[in-house]
Amino acid sequence: MVMINEEGEPVSNAYNLMDRRAIREVQWAKDNIGEREIFKITANRLDDHHNAVNLLWEKRNRPYVYNKIYKILTISSYINFKLTGKICEVHQNACFSGVYDIINKKWNDELINKFGIEREMFPELHFAKDIIGYVNSEAAIQTGLVEGIPVLAGQADFNASCIASGVIKVGDIQSNLGTCGNFGIIHKDTNFMYEMITWEFTVGEEDTYITAATTTTGGMSIRFIRDNFAQLEVAAENAFGISSYSLLDKQAEKIPPGSDGLIVLPFLTGERTPIWDSNARGLVFGLSLNHNKGNFIRATMEGVAFAMYDSLEYYKKRNIKINFPLVMHEGGAKSNIWRHIITDVFNVDTVLTKSRTGAPFGDAMLAAVGTEYLKDFSKSKEVAQYIDKMEPDIKNHKIYMEYFKLYKRIYESVKENYKELALLREKY
Repeated sequence: MVMINEEGEPVSNAYNLMDRRAIREVQWAKDNIGEREIFKITANRLDDHHNAVNLLWEKRNRPYVYNKIYKILTISSYINFKLTGKICEVHQNACFSGVYDIINKKWNDELINKFGIEREMFPELHFAKDIIGYVNSEAAIQTGLVEGIPVLAGQADFNASCIASGVIKVGDIQSNLGTCGNFGIIHKDTNFMYEMITWEFTVGEEDTYITAATTTTGGMSIRFIRDNFAQLEVAAENAFGISSYSLLDKQAEKIPPGSDGLIVLPFLTGERTPIWDSNARGLVFGLSLNHNKGNFIRATMEGVAFAMYDSLEYYKKRNIKINFPLVMHEGGAKSNIWRHIITDVFNVDTVLTKSRTGAPFGDAMLAAVGTEYLKDFSKSKEVAQYIDKMEPDIKNHKIYMEYFKLYKRIYESVKENYKELALLREKY
């Protein structure tokens, strides 16, 4: 979320996905509005990164900032504003506001009023391929772009990634291991899943959705290991150009499934689907003198896979149409060992996209459709190429399912302790 004044200048730093400041406001909304009531309108559980609760936090804690706010935007719509001078938001991003009516495609005034925030702060809405304006003279000077280039409303990053990898039809499934670890499935069903995250999909966005499972620190968990415990690997990368992540992978490859009895709960900044526990934090269980860095790396990869599999079980219960193989695309998905782990945990075939251009290519496809250079997104399926198909090892899957059951029980055992820890963190 970016908050701007009437002159179009930010009134404070932007929010990011991992900002946890609005926990109390989330609880207030649950108590005073009702989580089910909010879900019924938005198709999403209320979370502490939603615009509504963060605006409420600003109103309560920084009224001197709140009172300056003219409009709220997302990062992408703020960039669009700087390019064109047009203040607007794309429907897809509105899904993450906490006050967007996903069926009727509009801000819900009643919900906004219940939060006690100003309706005027929410900008007009556009669909992804709408041309909202053109690169103006000032932006042309600043960026080197040619004045007059059409600018589209744009799309959510995961949607762009899906289009880039040919995942555009109902039932198609893709997984990314970027900052988060996630997978999303395209559908038209409006019986939305309470445990998951839902927004509009770019292809057929008037009546097509993508429902995603997200563990908050997916790829970020391995980056955490690299940044804090891999000084040697980083030094080797700087000296010889060998990827530090590849060096971590090689250590994980030497460890058997189950990481010799080491289990990691990868909740480094709370967790989203399916447990929705903002108090949850990382936990290493079973650590012994027999373990080394390789065990810790692999156990973390397995923990992320378990966190995503925990959500997949909900899809299975609902008999959601899924077109396997699971397409893996960006971020940590290029790790061969991590893909093997996910393949075995999920017990499904997986493939990797050959082109690693990722979301920017999906955005280029959107630009082509929005400017009528292409008539639709069918080219996405034509150009997508898949490599490195993996099939699950049944023996490994059975091992992982035993560890997964223990993983679940460990979380249930410490769930209340996380709340105590949160109070201590706040106190001291």
